[in-house]
Amino acid sequence: MMKKKWSKSMGLFMLAMVLIVTACGSNSINEGKTTNTPKTTDNSSVSNSTDNDAKPVELTIMWWGPDTRHEATLKALEIYTKQHANVTFKPEYLAWDAFWAKLPTLAASKSITDVLQMDAAYIQEYVGKGTLEDLSDIDLSGIVDSNVIENLKIDGKLYGIPLSQNAQGVAFNKTALEAAGVDLPQKDWTWEQYFEFGRKAKEKLPEGQYGISDTSDLWDWYLWYQTANGGEPLMSDGGKTFTLDKDLFFEYHNTFAQLRQDKIVPAAEQQVALLENDPTSDPMGSGVVMTRGATTGSVNALESMLPGQVDVVNLPVGEAGGGWAQSTIFLSVSANSKNKEQAKEFLKWFITDAEAGSALALTRGIPINPEIYKALEPNLTPQEKLGKKIYDVALDKALPFFPIAEGYSEWVDTYKATMQSVMFGKSSIEDAYEKLNTLGLEIAAKR
Repeated sequence: MMKKKWSKSMGLFMLAMVLIVTACGSNSINEGKTTNTPKTTDNSSVSNSTDNDAKPVELTIMWWGPDTRHEATLKALEIYTKQHANVTFKPEYLAWDAFWAKLPTLAASKSITDVLQMDAAYIQEYVGKGTLEDLSDIDLSGIVDSNVIENLKIDGKLYGIPLSQNAQGVAFNKTALEAAGVDLPQKDWTWEQYFEFGRKAKEKLPEGQYGISDTSDLWDWYLWYQTANGGEPLMSDGGKTFTLDKDLFFEYHNTFAQLRQDKIVPAAEQQVALLENDPTSDPMGSGVVMTRGATTGSVNALESMLPGQVDVVNLPVGEAGGGWAQSTIFLSVSANSKNKEQAKEFLKWFITDAEAGSALALTRGIPINPEIYKALEPNLTPQEKLGKKIYDVALDKALPFFPIAEGYSEWVDTYKATMQSVMFGKSSIEDAYEKLNTLGLEIAAKR
């Protein structure tokens, strides 16, 4: 997925290897409960320099996520400083949108933090900019399967340490749907069934509530539709090929146009105001929409807003399958860091230390280190197991994860703005297709 070119067979091979490595899901440990903790994996430095151990170092670190992830990560940083008294941290944590809005500015000024969280959707772009350090010298043998590592390399080098196994699914408010007499989403539902679920839910739900959101301005949702229905990924061959399937594009967006007209989804003004993981404006957390996209690592935050009410299913599928399940979240090191060796030592510790694993739990998905998961598993609550369930239900139909290729950030931003213009009735689907297809082909021609 992060290689320059992926085949479906390679994606399926990687998923098979991932399943072997992870062995099963994970979650957080309840505070105060006794846990079965593994022996701490050897956390010796990448470098054996005693100067690194003694010299006071402040590592800057930046990540995105919900509050549960922030709190868990801060706790892990405290543990590291307790174990390594010479190392302190200057953390910065943001929501997803804010993180990716800020990172380009930091990259341009060569002031990216020593350590940063990275996502499979963007890592190729930042490797292409020369902003990330090669981490191939970190020994992950016995921790992460070698085939997984090979499949994550870009041009033969590793630029991010995988933190977890992750998957994309759809969370739904089981309690509210059952109370309204709405048939619940089922595993391997098709896109047609997804849209029909939205129509039937609107008939039975109270006024002001909806079965599904208007996701027509989200490029990744359209990507999942295009690839599930047999289309090529939007960006392939490292961004040299751009494919916006005209028939599928019109099919998808005409469907949403009709859903908006029939008031099956929220009106444009209400839709764009919804903000995931904000208790007052989250689509599901606020009670406006009964379904929402969720990942292995993010569903816990949704469960905390709606305790005992959330269940999950895989993304809608088509003839080719649907959704994805793989490593997508990493820790990387800035190529401009003055503390590279200390940062690398921290990265290895982050996925091997038992105490850190207990603190971090499932906040970034199913831990990549199977020993960490084995320690967590006996103490998982039913709610905490939702993340594992997303991975399980997604795996058999999962397609490769198709990242944003280097140079396509402008296209992604243009997609959102253009399709919101369509949502508000200010632009036609025909004009939107021409604009997005032209821009995509222009970017591909420059690769």
